[in-house]
Amino acid sequence: MSVRPKKHLGQHFLTDQNIARNIVDALSGEGYKDVLEIGPGMGVLTQYLLKEKLRIHAIEVDSESVEYLNQSFPLLGDRLIQGDFLKLRIEDHFQDQLAIIGNFPYNISSQIVFRALENRRRIPEFVGMFQKEVAERICEPPGSKTYGILSVLTQAFYETDYLFTVSPSVFDPPPKVSSAVLRLRRKENKSLDCDEKLFFRVVKTAFQQRRKTLRNSLKSFQLGENLKEDTIFGQRPEQLGVSDFVRITNLIAHDAIST
Repeated sequence: MSVRPKKHLGQHFLTDQNIARNIVDALSGEGYKDVLEIGPGMGVLTQYLLKEKLRIHAIEVDSESVEYLNQSFPLLGDRLIQGDFLKLRIEDHFQDQLAIIGNFPYNISSQIVFRALENRRRIPEFVGMFQKEVAERICEPPGSKTYGILSVLTQAFYETDYLFTVSPSVFDPPPKVSSAVLRLRRKENKSLDCDEKLFFRVVKTAFQQRRKTLRNSLKSFQLGENLKEDTIFGQRPEQLGVSDFVRITNLIAHDAIST
């Protein structure tokens, strides 16, 4: 039995065994015993994951792939979940620290990262295949046009490593873009020195009008006149790093209390 890649699910099956091994080898195994593979497809990563001294789980939305995986990897047993990771309540399935790995469908890869960020206190490590442009965006430092919401929020909580680029030719079917493998390792300090919910709102609001200065893009926060005079609000969001956004969040929070 083989599985037919389905366009509507964004399936591009990795066929290069060396790359599959390198992706699995990128897991450190430090601080966790459980690993969740997202979208295993025909199990090109799964076969190597099951050789690791870790508890391997997998979640797959495609029923044809689930049937194939059940036949090919009976060791997974009830650790193979048929479902959509974006709808998975991680706390219902995992009580301990959990690493994530996968060759992600590119149409939902950013959403997978955002879901991981929501569960960041439970996810110390994240290794995955992305569209190259998305991988670059996640790792991008301040000052470029590709630096944005995904860059700031990921770098706030994780060290980002761009590991290697992958050619379209090693997939079935080949995608129209190049790919890249990333590793995210959670920072030792799991919390920011600010209201984290407000931090997320500030970052997302700032980049929604990225060409404007923060003084204009953050108008919805009803900034006080004194606050708007701070030089940091005269800058554009792409010029600012994580620590700058933490400072801005604290300034807004303090301004809200004092007015």
